[in-house]
Amino acid sequence: MKLPQFAVVNHQFTLMILLLLVILGVVSLVTMPRSEDPQITLPISTIIAVYPGTAPLDMEQLVVDPIEDALYALDDVKKLKTTITDGVVTTQIEFHDIEDPDDYYDDVVQAMYQAREELPDDLLRLEVLKASPTNVNIFLAALTSEQASFRELRRIAERLELKFEKVSGVKQADVWGIPSQQIQVRADLEKMRQWDISLDTLLSALEAASVNIPAGHVDAGQARFTVRTSGDFKSLEAIQKTIVRGTEKHVVFVRDVAEVHFADDDSTHAITHNGKRSVIVSVKQRENTNIFNVQRGLIETLTTFQKTLPKTVKTDVVFDQTASVEQMLSLLQNNLLQGLLLVGLIVLAVIGLKQSLVIVLAIPCSMLVAIGWVDLTGFGLQQITIAGLVIALGLLVDNAIVITENITRLYRQGKTPLQAAIEGAGQMGWAVASGTITTVLAFIPMLMLEGGTGRFIRSLPVTVILTLLASLIIALTFTPWLSSKMLKKRAGSGASGNTDQLVHGADQPSSSANDCSPESAETRIALWFSRFTHRCYVPFLRLSLQHPVWVLLSVVLILSSSLWLFPKVGVSLFPKAEKPQLMINIDTPEDTSFDTTGDIANQVEQLLAQQDGVKSVTTNVGRGNPKVYYNVEPKREQPNHAQLFVQLSPDMQESLPDFVSSLRQQVVEIPGAEIAVKEFEQGPPLDAPVAIWVVGDHIPTLKKMANAVADIMRSTPGVINVRNPTGEYKTDLNVAINRDKAGLLGVPIVRIDKTIRTALSGSSVGTFRDELGDEYSIVARLADSNKPTLDDFERITVASVNGQSIPLRQVAQLNFTPGQASFHHYDLERTALVTADVARGFQVVNVTSAIVEQLQTVEWPTDFSFRVGGEEESREESFAGITKALLIALLGIFAVLVLQFKSFVQPVIVFAAIPLSIVGVLVCLFASGNSFSFMAFIGFSSLVGIVVNNSIILIDYANQLRASGLSVASAALEAGKTRLIPIVLTTFTTVGGLLPLTLSGSSLWAPLGWTIIGGLLSSTVLTIVVVPVLFKLLTAESKK
Repeated sequence: MKLPQFAVVNHQFTLMILLLLVILGVVSLVTMPRSEDPQITLPISTIIAVYPGTAPLDMEQLVVDPIEDALYALDDVKKLKTTITDGVVTTQIEFHDIEDPDDYYDDVVQAMYQAREELPDDLLRLEVLKASPTNVNIFLAALTSEQASFRELRRIAERLELKFEKVSGVKQADVWGIPSQQIQVRADLEKMRQWDISLDTLLSALEAASVNIPAGHVDAGQARFTVRTSGDFKSLEAIQKTIVRGTEKHVVFVRDVAEVHFADDDSTHAITHNGKRSVIVSVKQRENTNIFNVQRGLIETLTTFQKTLPKTVKTDVVFDQTASVEQMLSLLQNNLLQGLLLVGLIVLAVIGLKQSLVIVLAIPCSMLVAIGWVDLTGFGLQQITIAGLVIALGLLVDNAIVITENITRLYRQGKTPLQAAIEGAGQMGWAVASGTITTVLAFIPMLMLEGGTGRFIRSLPVTVILTLLASLIIALTFTPWLSSKMLKKRAGSGASGNTDQLVHGADQPSSSANDCSPESAETRIALWFSRFTHRCYVPFLRLSLQHPVWVLLSVVLILSSSLWLFPKVGVSLFPKAEKPQLMINIDTPEDTSFDTTGDIANQVEQLLAQQDGVKSVTTNVGRGNPKVYYNVEPKREQPNHAQLFVQLSPDMQESLPDFVSSLRQQVVEIPGAEIAVKEFEQGPPLDAPVAIWVVGDHIPTLKKMANAVADIMRSTPGVINVRNPTGEYKTDLNVAINRDKAGLLGVPIVRIDKTIRTALSGSSVGTFRDELGDEYSIVARLADSNKPTLDDFERITVASVNGQSIPLRQVAQLNFTPGQASFHHYDLERTALVTADVARGFQVVNVTSAIVEQLQTVEWPTDFSFRVGGEEESREESFAGITKALLIALLGIFAVLVLQFKSFVQPVIVFAAIPLSIVGVLVCLFASGNSFSFMAFIGFSSLVGIVVNNSIILIDYANQLRASGLSVASAALEAGKTRLIPIVLTTFTTVGGLLPLTLSGSSLWAPLGWTIIGGLLSSTVLTIVVVPVLFKLLTAESKK
C-alpha cells in the first residue's frame, strides 16, 4: 500500500489536511444541535375528526368511511388503523419506508381536503398531524389560579404563547386546558312556552340575523367602493334585540325568552397542577437547534412574564426536558471520557509510553474528524450518536495498534524509523483496510432497517462507520509519520535483535534486555505477556495443532452447551426508559360523565399526595397530557379518560419498580375505573406491549369474542392492565321519531334532529367580534337550569311548517337501548383491540406466546379471526428486517475476504470466529440478567464485523509466512505466537471502551455492551486456537 509512504514523505500536506479536519470537528462539537432523541420524521400521519354527540356507529358511516376511502387510495399504504369512539375518530396511516416522509404527509393533507366535501358540514374539527419523535413538547409551563376567569386566563396564556414563539429555536407553542369562549343564548323553556315559541324558531331568527353575505362593490365616478352589509353582531345588546316573532300586538325579542352573555363552553379538557386549576402552555423545539439554548430563552421569558401578572395568577414549570437531556448526555459523555482513559491506560500498560502516545493521540483525532462528518450528515448530538461514539471508541484504536505494533517490530529488527514507518504501515495497510471494511459492513444492516426503529437508530451506525473510516485514514497517514518521529535514529540495527526475539520470535525468551534502546524497552505487563506466550500459549497451540480433531470437537461441545442458555435469556424488544416520571391512565366506562371522571382523577391525586418522592402531579381530564415523550401519543377528547403526569425525585429512579408495584396495588382499590400506572419505555410507538386484534364485521359477535380474548388475558400470569373498550356495555337514550305523525303535523325531520341537538349540546348560529377583534361563536342552548331530564323532554317543542309549536312527545318517543362502545378498523375491517401490560419479571414474548396458544384453541365463528399486535408485531418487523440485512452484510464481508485472500477456503476460516462469539454473548447476557433484546441483536450484528478482524490478522500474517517458505504448521504456530499480543490488546481496548457504557446501569445500552464484550472475549480466546488449527487443516488439504 502506497498511502503511508505518500503521507510520511509529504508530512506537511498530511498535517495540514488533518488539522483542517480536526478544526471542523471542534467547531461542529461546539455548534451542532443537541437534543434527547434523534430528530427524525416517520412515514406516519394521524387524522383527528371531532363530531360531538355522535354515536360510534354513526361516526363510522358519516366520518370514518369517507376518511378511510380517501386514505386507502393513496400509494404505498402499509397500515391503516382507526379508533372510533363517541364523537371522536382517530385514524393512523402508515406508509412503507421512504426517503422523505414529508411527501406522503402532503398527500394525506390533500386527501383530507378532498374528503372534507363528503364529511358533515358541522364537523367540529378535522386535523392532520405528522408523527415524529421530535414533535414532542420540551417545556410545559402552568398558569394556576383559582380566582381568574377562563377568559382572563386565555388572554394571559395567549400572551405567553406569543412570547414563547418569539424565542429563538421554538417551533410552536400551544395553550391547553381552556374551554372555548362563546356567546351563549340560553333559552328558558318556561318563557318560550308562554310565548309559544320553539327552539327551532329561536335558532332560525338568530341565524337569519347573523348572516353576513358580501354585497359586492359600487363604482362612483373614478372610485370603487366596497359595499358592506350589517349581518355580523357587534354587541351583546344587538343579539338581545333580535326579533324572534312579531305580530300586530306583540314583538318578541331574544331577551324575552333567553339570556345572552359570555360563557365558557362545556369542558372537554380540564387541567390541575398540584391540585390547583391550571392552564398549560407547551413548547416544541425547532429541528436542528440546541435544546439548552432554547431552554435558557424560555426560562428568561417566563421569569420576565411572571412580573407582569396579577397576584391571583402564578406560574410554574411543569416539565423541562433539558433536565433529562443534560443527565443523559452527561452520563454518555462521562462514559466516553472514562472509556478513553481506560483505553489509554491499557495501551500504556502493555506497549509503553511512546508507542502508546502514538496510539492514544489517534483517538481524539479520529473522534473529532468523525464528529465533523456526523454534523455534515445532519445528525445532532443526542443519545444515539454519543452511544455510537462510545461503541466506536474501542474499535478505532485497533488500526493504530496494529500499525504501530508492526512499525515497532520492524524497527526492532534494525530498520530505520523512516523505513519502519513506511514498510510497517504498508505491510499491514491492506489487512487493516480489509478489517475496517468488514467492520463497516457489519454495521450496514442497521442502515437498511425500515420503519420507525430503523430511522430512530440510524445515526448510530452512521457515527460508528464514519469514526472507523476516520481512524483508518489516520492510522495509514498520521500514525506512521508520528511513529517515525517517536523512534530514535541509531547507528546499528543488531542491538535489538534479542528484544525482538523476546516479544515475537524465539521459542525461549531472552534473559537480557539491557541492549535495547529506550523505544524497545518492554513494560512489565508486556514482559508478562511475552512469558505467558512462550510458556503457556505456544505449547498449548503446538499441542492443539497436533490434535486438531479433538480441539474442534471440544469447541463444538462448548458451543452446543452454551445454547441451552438461550431459552433462559429470553427475547424482548426494548426496555423501560428509566425516567423518574410516570403516566397514570384512568379509563371509566364509556357512558361516564366528564365530571365523574374528574372525581376519580381527584382520588388518585389525593393518593399520590400521600406518597414520598412525588414532586408534582399534573392531571388532564378529558384528554391526555401534552406529549412529552417520543413514543407516547396522548388520547384526544374523551370524557371518560383522564391522564396524570407524575414527576418523581431523581433519587427515586433506583426504587422506581417497587414504587410502581406498590402504587398499582393501591389504585386497584379505587372503584369505577380501570387505572393503569405506566412507566415510559424505549422503542417505537405501540398500542400496548400485548395487543390482540379481533377481526370481524358483526358487532355483537365482535364484542363477544373481544370479551373472550380479555378473559384469556386476565387468566394469563404476568398480565396486568387489561383494556377491552369494545367489550364494555353501554346504554344509549334513543329518540324514536314517528315519521308518519311528523309528516301529518307538518314537522320536518331535520327540525326535530336540530331541536334535540340544540337542547342537549347547543347549536352555533353565527359569530360575534368584540372591540379587540376577537371572534366568538354564538351558541343557542337551554339554560343550565333547564337542561332536559327525561321528564323535561315533554316540555320541548318543535316548530311545524306553518309556525305552530308541536310538543316533541307527539312526534318522538324516548327509549333506552343497548349502545355500542368504541371499536376499531384495521385496514378497512371492523376490529376490536384488546390490550394489556406485562408485570416486571415477565417477558412480553413469553406472555404473548401463552395468550396465542390459548387463542388457537378457541372455536372462532365464521369470518372471524385474530391477529397479534403490540410488541410482538413490532419485534417481528424489526428482527425480520435486520436479519435480512445481516445476511446481505455477511455476503459482503465474505466477498471482501475472498478479494483479499484470493480464496474461498480462508474466508470460511475467518467466519469461524462468528459462532465462537455466541458462547460469550449468551453467558454475559444470562449473568447480567439481560434478555436478547433488539439492542442486543444490534450488538451481535456489530460483533460480526469486530470478531473477524482477529482472524484476518492471523491468517494474513500466516499467508506472509507461507510465502516466505514456512510450512503450514510452522506458519500457523508462528502467526499465533506473533499476533497474539496485538489481538489481545485490541480486544482489551474494545472491551475497555465499552465497559463504562455497559456498567452505567442503562437498560437500553447494557444488553448491547454485554453482547459485544462477551462475544469478543469468547471469540478471542477460542480464535487464537481454533483459527490456527483450521488454517493447518484446510490449507494443508488445499496444498495437497
